[in-house]
Amino acid sequence: MTEFILQFHPVTQALLATLFTWAVTALGAAVVFFTKSVNPKLMDSMLGFAAGVMIAASFWSLLAPGIEMAEGLGHIPWLTAVIGFMGGGVFMRLTDKFLPHLHPGLSVDKSEGIKTSWQRSTLLVLAITLHNIPEGLAVGVAFGAVAAGLPSATIGGAVALAIGIGIQNFPEGTAVSVPLRREGMSKGKSFFMGQASGLVEPVAGVIGALFVLRMQNILPYALCFAAGAMIFVVVEELIPESQRNYENIDLVTMATMAGFSIMMVLDVALG
Repeated sequence: MTEFILQFHPVTQALLATLFTWAVTALGAAVVFFTKSVNPKLMDSMLGFAAGVMIAASFWSLLAPGIEMAEGLGHIPWLTAVIGFMGGGVFMRLTDKFLPHLHPGLSVDKSEGIKTSWQRSTLLVLAITLHNIPEGLAVGVAFGAVAAGLPSATIGGAVALAIGIGIQNFPEGTAVSVPLRREGMSKGKSFFMGQASGLVEPVAGVIGALFVLRMQNILPYALCFAAGAMIFVVVEELIPESQRNYENIDLVTMATMAGFSIMMVLDVALG
């Protein structure tokens, strides 16, 4: 697989990788063609699993290489990591504050961001889209880092990150399409709205790759920025959403650990 990817320009690599992650989002949204509901315990476990994948990816694929690159470039490694990581968190906090969105399972009056008259379906899509911005950015930055030729960035690691992000995108697509179907929307439209939430990933991926190719000196900051943005999403949204039902907390916690373990194995084995 890595040999196939290496045939292409780094920006094309990022595009192909994020098209894959979008496709898995669409696959998750396609669940709506088979059922109007998903067992809450299963959905919570899937979201917990996704959180574990993102936590592992943030460290193994982004923070650790970013710190190593910072040291190689003569930066102060811990300072670069803190600035980039916190910058990613601040960026997501501002986006969360101003972009209108609604988390699955909540009523429209609980929507966040600037108040609008937008429909519930639009707000739900925007909530998952908010998750996907840092994910697409992370994949793009990872492939851009490989092109920079630094030892800590490998094509295997970038591919592992794309696979991990793709795996955790499945429940996100389902989390949009199934609630909309349950509320009376047609199967086709519910699927369309679910997959649409992942379309931002190819855009963010290409932007991330282009950005680091043109400004390689700030690549360590970009990697740590993507890590911070992903951790913000995990702590602020995925973990709370997965643990809303107290009875499922132990199961969800183990699913989170399983997600972390699988992403860690992918990164270590491929990277």
